[in-house]
Amino acid sequence: MPSFNDLLASFSDSLTGHMALVVYLMAVTDERAVWRRLKKLPPLLLSPLIAVFLSVVLYAVPELRMLQYFMISFAVLFMCTIWVRWAWQLSLWQAFAAVCMAGIFQVADASLSWMLYWVAPVNGGLLFVAAIGLHLGISIAAVLLLYRLRFGMWFCLLLDNEPAPWRIAFFLFVLEVVMEMVLQLLNGVEIKFLMLYYLLVVTMVVLMAVLVVYLSQRFDAARKIQAQQDVIAQQRLYEQDLELIRREVRAFRHDYKNLLAGLALQAGEGELEGLRHTLSELDAGFDLRLGKKIHASVQIGNLQIPEVRSLLLSKLTVMREKGVECRLEVLYPVASVDMNVWDLVRCMGILIDNAGEAALEAEKPWVEIILLAQGGGVFLRISNSFANIIEPDKMWNDGWSTKGPGRGLGLPGYQRILEGYPNISSYTGWDNGVFVQELTVEGKARGRQGE
Repeated sequence: MPSFNDLLASFSDSLTGHMALVVYLMAVTDERAVWRRLKKLPPLLLSPLIAVFLSVVLYAVPELRMLQYFMISFAVLFMCTIWVRWAWQLSLWQAFAAVCMAGIFQVADASLSWMLYWVAPVNGGLLFVAAIGLHLGISIAAVLLLYRLRFGMWFCLLLDNEPAPWRIAFFLFVLEVVMEMVLQLLNGVEIKFLMLYYLLVVTMVVLMAVLVVYLSQRFDAARKIQAQQDVIAQQRLYEQDLELIRREVRAFRHDYKNLLAGLALQAGEGELEGLRHTLSELDAGFDLRLGKKIHASVQIGNLQIPEVRSLLLSKLTVMREKGVECRLEVLYPVASVDMNVWDLVRCMGILIDNAGEAALEAEKPWVEIILLAQGGGVFLRISNSFANIIEPDKMWNDGWSTKGPGRGLGLPGYQRILEGYPNISSYTGWDNGVFVQELTVEGKARGRQGE
């Protein structure tokens, strides 16, 4: 049975590892609102307590002595995943992937801090405290470097773009297990090979980080290629609509003289009522055949950001096919926006998808999209009809939706995107069967810049 001092040392060591893991989580998730996450830290303190309890229980089973460390490590990963899912409002697989990625850095950090037990001339409590201080010091320095290299941006991009997040989570779990095994090899390394061992640890963790960034860039490049293909396809559709308008105008010009002759005859015979009726039909026919198409064409034409134009064309087409009445207003040319254009596309996609799905629940489904360029900034307003009950306290939780569980994965991601832009404000409101989402991008961005 371990002594009290052994249990206290085990708890202190586990607590230090948890704190280092939290610090790395801030970096890998590109967290800017650090204090908001730290306020949710107390429940995580249960994890090192449970880890110590498990170590005492497993200590009584000698047959599991070799597996004890890995069983406790997996339990810690699971407990930290539950906490991250609650604190960051991520999906289960995304939370597990983030914990594994932070765990890779934390385990490498722990192996480096243990060097004191090999190189220090004395042993004892002071050495233990020094090792803890070195562990936390290395983690803080590494996190500052990760922030500077914007590693978290690429990692979050990988999580958001991967269609099957469990694959990324499993891949990172395998890498984390490899690092745990490397850490255990430290017990058998001779002092003369110690520097070679630490060089191996640093090389491995750097290669793993580079691999994650490489995969993220590959996914991002594939996404941009697909988006560019969508832009080309939607541009062709737009040009086809313009060609239809041109043909309609030619046909209208062909009938123009005949229409004027008929109107002149009615006017000459004094048939004012018939004249009014004919003019009314002519106006309605023009609006039906040309007016709406010209109006929509003008609105789309004011969108001078190809990625945004492509997104709106595709979303409007899909909603109209589902029977949702769509109204688009782009009164002034929108040529640029002071945020990453792909982040804007993701935000708009999330809001439009949610609006379209919610509108289908109403008796008369409709969605209205207003996009304005004002004072160097951009204002977006998306409103829709809805018939379900809104729960403000749950609306931003991962997985919650008015249509039931298993949906509503977009709004937490929408919030995470906005957290990186101090020049962006948002508004959400609802009243009398109308749900409204507004997004305002100021003219001078101080957050992440477009590529």
